[in-house]
Amino acid sequence: MTKRNNKHEKRLRMLILAVVVCTFILGASTYAWFIGMRTVNVSSFDVSIATTESLMLSIDGKTWTENLTINGENYNTAAYTGNTNSWGGEDGLIPMSSIGKIDTAASRMILFEKGSFTASDGGYRLMASQVKNGEADGGEADGYVAFDLFIRNMSGNEYYEEVDFLNEEAIYLTPGSSVKVSGAGADKEKTGIENSVRVAFMQVGRVKSDVAEGDITGITCTDEGAVLGICDDRDATIWEPNDTQHVDNAINWYNTACKKRTGATLTADDAYTAEACNAVVNGTYSKTYAVSGVIDYTNNVDNYDGIEYNGYTGSIASEAAAGKLVGVDTFTDSEKNLQSTARPEFIRLAPNSITKVRVYIWLEGQDVDNYDFAQLGRQISVNFGFTKERFYGEDIDYEGPELPDDVQKDIATQAYSAEDTVEFISDSYVTYADGNFSIPSWITTFSFKDGDKRVLATKSVDTWTFNDID
Repeated sequence: MTKRNNKHEKRLRMLILAVVVCTFILGASTYAWFIGMRTVNVSSFDVSIATTESLMLSIDGKTWTENLTINGENYNTAAYTGNTNSWGGEDGLIPMSSIGKIDTAASRMILFEKGSFTASDGGYRLMASQVKNGEADGGEADGYVAFDLFIRNMSGNEYYEEVDFLNEEAIYLTPGSSVKVSGAGADKEKTGIENSVRVAFMQVGRVKSDVAEGDITGITCTDEGAVLGICDDRDATIWEPNDTQHVDNAINWYNTACKKRTGATLTADDAYTAEACNAVVNGTYSKTYAVSGVIDYTNNVDNYDGIEYNGYTGSIASEAAAGKLVGVDTFTDSEKNLQSTARPEFIRLAPNSITKVRVYIWLEGQDVDNYDFAQLGRQISVNFGFTKERFYGEDIDYEGPELPDDVQKDIATQAYSAEDTVEFISDSYVTYADGNFSIPSWITTFSFKDGDKRVLATKSVDTWTFNDID
């Protein structure tokens, strides 16, 4: 599998869209979904995006490029006037929960946060309130990342006025997409914080590719003028990385806290039995029952509810409802790694169009891997990419001329005199040897540790600058 993924990444410049998100959990405090006593920090997210000529990218609706960098410095200043982008706020990432439903009036994704969390005899009684990011609230709340990305798809000349999956093009998540603890993370192989990360792609609406700038930045979920709203036709696509990965500490916490539930009232003596819950096994997928509506004490919801966990289904629904949990149909890493005709599409984009996609990044509090000690891991890195390419050479037993290898073709060499050993924080296809970085041309930012010093490398035109970020 590793060899296959490496071959895919070598051909990254053939991909229709590639994105790298580097998440450093190092600065301001965040809190566990559960007890909320221990802290972890977040300083910044850097998003580097590269495309080929058939897709162009923008964060302001007027400046289009094949290489785009979004970070904590420019997510607002480089975006269009009136944007509601958010970079986590002063308190950093606070575990949330979502099934990807959309508030069409506000053109934002619906999320829920912990209202109360108290120990029960076989888990924890969960109460949850809706995050205040609605139309009347003015913008996104703190605790997660959200930003607008405009994608111009120049495939074909026809623009289809009707919103229909059948006239849109399939886009795939690249096999090399990943979320992991970076090299400088504390206890990086023990806490498993990376296993509860979620990335959602919410398609807001679209316009024809040659419309005016104001029509582009004005895209909402509502049909108006040149805008076709598409929020009513699809939920946000949620990517669940590391879906089968569960560290021992998360499993041990679950085994200790969870007991089989048989009663409807959590405080009743017969609400739980002494029997252990169904097993969570590393290497096996465990469904996430996420919050789908406001939950109060009268709903008697335990965070371990569900047939796969404590066996209780009284608080589980098949669709969003107040006081209920819903098993989320996420796009998992297991699906991402399927080969040939088994490889499923990720999203769809219309030809000759500009689509506004709102990207959300958060820690899913209802993931079984989001336990109280998970946030002690210090750094995670998120890398993802999109492509229209369904088949790779090995899928068809290709024999012939060497396939294009554009990522390896255009690599710049940049001198850097390290004071100590260089250790990469962001996983962005950059290497270091003998006093030189080797940097693919589409990379515009990366970060690394020079001994104990953390450094952010940034490209402006053809000049690289290196700045300490401690």
